[in-house]
Amino acid sequence: MRHGGQVLVQALRANGVTRVFSVPGESFLAALDGLHDSGIANVVCRHEGGAAMMAEAAGKLTGRPGVAFVTRGPGATNASAGVHVAQQDSTPMILFVGQIARGDRDREAFQEVDYRAMFAPLAKWVAQIDQTDRIAEYVTRAFHVAQSGRPGPVVLALPEDMLSDRTDSPDLPPARLPLAHVAPEAVQAVADALSSARRPLVVAGGSLWSQAAADDLARFAARWDLPVAVPFRRQDRMDNRLPHYVGDLGVGMNPALGAALAEADVILSLGSRLGDTLTDGYALMDPVRPHARIIHVHPDPDQLGRLWRADPGLVADPRAVVAALTRCEAPAPRWSDWRTRLRGAYEAWQTPRPTPGALRMEQVVTWLAGNLPADAIVTNGAGNYASFLHRYYRWQCFGTQLAPTSGSMGYGLPAAISASLAHPGRMVVCLAGDGCLQMTVNELSTAAQYGATPIVLVANNGRYGTIRMHQERHYPGRVSGTDLFNPDFAALARAYGGHGELVERDEDLAPAFERARLSGRLAVIELRLDPEALTPGATLTQTRHAALEKQA
Repeated sequence: MRHGGQVLVQALRANGVTRVFSVPGESFLAALDGLHDSGIANVVCRHEGGAAMMAEAAGKLTGRPGVAFVTRGPGATNASAGVHVAQQDSTPMILFVGQIARGDRDREAFQEVDYRAMFAPLAKWVAQIDQTDRIAEYVTRAFHVAQSGRPGPVVLALPEDMLSDRTDSPDLPPARLPLAHVAPEAVQAVADALSSARRPLVVAGGSLWSQAAADDLARFAARWDLPVAVPFRRQDRMDNRLPHYVGDLGVGMNPALGAALAEADVILSLGSRLGDTLTDGYALMDPVRPHARIIHVHPDPDQLGRLWRADPGLVADPRAVVAALTRCEAPAPRWSDWRTRLRGAYEAWQTPRPTPGALRMEQVVTWLAGNLPADAIVTNGAGNYASFLHRYYRWQCFGTQLAPTSGSMGYGLPAAISASLAHPGRMVVCLAGDGCLQMTVNELSTAAQYGATPIVLVANNGRYGTIRMHQERHYPGRVSGTDLFNPDFAALARAYGGHGELVERDEDLAPAFERARLSGRLAVIELRLDPEALTPGATLTQTRHAALEKQA
């Protein structure tokens, strides 16, 4: 006989879980007991949002569900931020939530929440395990649902008395996903449709990807001489140095690439949903008035035909499809000039535009691109600082970009901690804004406790820069609610036992970064920026003046 917490943890072990992230609560004490001596590392975080984001990042890195445990009520509501990231980013993840005792349900008991109602729009599946005998059944199904079709988050509620009850129920084998098979005639239909193009564009995205798929895509693009773009924050789907890579579609995209999307006559989407961010709010591709033939490959049948008429549509793993496409005979090249033009526009876009100040983000990111190892993992959250990273950094390997396509602030630090724990031998660099970092800055304590060693670069301009930019566009000169009072970030890192430095000039970055690397500890480098700088192409004064002229 075992208590439910032991049954649950054994089910996690059977499904290959080696690390979970948690904030403890009395509602799942039996699960904590089950983790004791289980061999599964329990990374105890400082906030449930950070724990959920670490689990989501683990799912991104491995392609298998990241796992988090949080307590009922406030713990679950705090964790919802990470569940939302997993849902929008199509990341496999399982969140276990402690729950009130079964006999107290529907009495508005202490911290009672109906998790089915709360998480219904955020997760693929939400359930509550009411019978101890069925724990293994629910966990096996959770792993299957989180990974099948379009991956995503699953939430399982665990009533505390159910977890502490005992059972003699047997363990179950781990979840096994269906075998991926792509019919040759289906692949040939995709190839035939693509062959009809004069201005083709491949868009490789989604969460089902691998280094092998990146290599296959590079071979396919080279053989067919195809331009390849990627969606927002999926830039590690193909080596950016290759001549067939033409940039990323999304927030802050190259206008020339956006124009190419509107001009393309055949678009092959490999895993991407072709949503609003990629299409600039559907201004570049209008579902009401489609301008191009859409070849849509996606693992979720519900995505085909949801926005675009797929011609053809293929419900399949894009990794298998791109591998099969490498074996298809290429047509006589007739769009080489088109591909060359798009690559030329990408390379021109890579040329840094100077921004104000003695320390400039374009120089920071250009230095990182030229000096980080190819397998360095780079993380970020949300903010204008990230537009410099998207524009000037060149990703070379799959699995080296951890960033929320949902645009969630605070993601970069938890993701970097998760990556550092998963890959202690690799360099992990987090870029964060001053506002972004302070959403989860308390997780510096988690990093120090468990020996994670990310190097965190904090872009400090003393404000919520993205919101200030929009504020100046719509209400120029009327600053409200966007200024920040910041701590001494370098001193804060030292307070947590890490390495901290302040950099205020371009020439001081490289030696500061080297000292941070050699410290072998968690490191924070505060980048003191000129508040005038907003984005790679806009300053505060320019934005305000343009808005005033428009109003006049």
